[in-house]
Amino acid sequence: MLRVKLSCLATVLLVLAGCSSTKEDKTATWSPNRIYAEAKEEMSSNAWDKAVPLLEKLEGRAAGTPLAQQAQLEKAYAQYRGGEPAQAIATIDRFIKLHPASPGIDYALYLKGLVNFNDNLGALSWLTRQDLSERDQKAAKESFEAFKELAARFPDSRYTPDARSRMTYIVNSLAQYEVHVARYYYRRGAYVAAISRAQSAVTEYQAVPAHEEALFLLMQSYDALGMTQLRDDSRRVLEKNYPGSQYLPQGTRSEDKGPWWKLW
Repeated sequence: MLRVKLSCLATVLLVLAGCSSTKEDKTATWSPNRIYAEAKEEMSSNAWDKAVPLLEKLEGRAAGTPLAQQAQLEKAYAQYRGGEPAQAIATIDRFIKLHPASPGIDYALYLKGLVNFNDNLGALSWLTRQDLSERDQKAAKESFEAFKELAARFPDSRYTPDARSRMTYIVNSLAQYEVHVARYYYRRGAYVAAISRAQSAVTEYQAVPAHEEALFLLMQSYDALGMTQLRDDSRRVLEKNYPGSQYLPQGTRSEDKGPWWKLW
C-alpha cells in the first residue's frame, strides 16, 4: 500500500512539474487585432522568427475572416525574409489552394515569383560575381511561371509591371545559361554538346542578348568539327544580325566584365 501511495505521489509531482514548465501563452487573452499589431511590429524590426509564430496564432484565431488570409500572406513574406524560402512557397501554395478567389491572389503569385527569383540568385552571389545564368535554372523557371500567371490573370495589378520586368530578365538569363553551358563544352572540346546547347539558346528564346555569342559558338564548334557549310551558315546569320559583333573580327570571346543584368 505504501508503495502504491508513493507511486501515485510521484506521478502527481511529475504532472505538476510538467504543468509548471509549460510556457505560458502571452497571447491567450489578446484580440486578433492586437496579435496582428504585435506581428507587424516584429516584422518592422526584422524579427522574422518572432513574427511567424504570431501570424500562425492569428491565422487560427481569426479563421474564416479576411484577417486570417492576410496573416497567411504576411507569414509567407516573413518566412521569405527570414531565409526560409521552402516554407514560404509552401505557405503561398496553401493560400492559393484555400482561397482561389481571394483579392490577395495577385500578391500571392507575385510573392511566389519573388521568392524563387531571389532564391535562385543566392544570398552570396554578389561575392562570387555569379549571376543567375550560371546557376541551376529550376527556380528561375518556377519564378517565370508565377510571374507569367500573374501577368495573364491580373494585367492591371500593381505588381504586374515589376513582374514583367523580371520575366524579361529571366528569359535573358535562361538563354544565357544555355550559352554558359555551351561555352563550357566548347572549351573542353565537346563540340557536339556545345552545338546542342547553343542551338537551344537560338531556337528556344527570341530576341535575347545571348544570341550573339550562341551563334559564335555554333560557328566555332562547326569549324572544329570540319563542318564548313554549317560553319559558314552560322557566320552569315551572325553577320546579318550583328554586323558590328565583337566576335567577328577577333574570333575569340572577350573577357567577362561582370554581370550585364544588374537591374535591381
